[in-house]
Amino acid sequence: MGMCGFTGLAGLILALGFAGTAVAQCAEGQVDLRGDWGSARFAVEIADDDAERAQGLMHRTSMPASAGMLFVYDRPQRVAFWMENTLIPLDMIFLGPRGRVLKVHENARPRDRTPIDGGEGVLAVLEINGGLARRLGIGPGSELRHPAFGPDAVWPCP
Repeated sequence: MGMCGFTGLAGLILALGFAGTAVAQCAEGQVDLRGDWGSARFAVEIADDDAERAQGLMHRTSMPASAGMLFVYDRPQRVAFWMENTLIPLDMIFLGPRGRVLKVHENARPRDRTPIDGGEGVLAVLEINGGLARRLGIGPGSELRHPAFGPDAVWPCP
């Protein structure tokens, strides 16, 4: 699946500008986030099998500001990531089974083999460009909307 989205600051502004329309839309290739900080939308690639999750965002030299990858698991579990062969800094947003942000690991270092533990009860992980979660205000308690979280999500798809 190809990455789509906008680049640079213009892309970030467009991603944030979608806040008003985010309520009406829900699609496999995008996620919406909201919290007391506001809202944002990212175009995402989905990694929902072992091979896709193992590959992740390795070997990429850049990623548009409004893009990311959503790793989805079959059931909530303890997950850990590392950055071997990943060339760009990433923020990892760990999500519970209902789409609530449990933890954010900021600016994971490229090529680092140190495991980044997301903790127990993780159903999905959103990876975005490093530093972006802090700039936007995304943190524990924020809510993410995507069809993977089903009808019991804290912010369900219409």
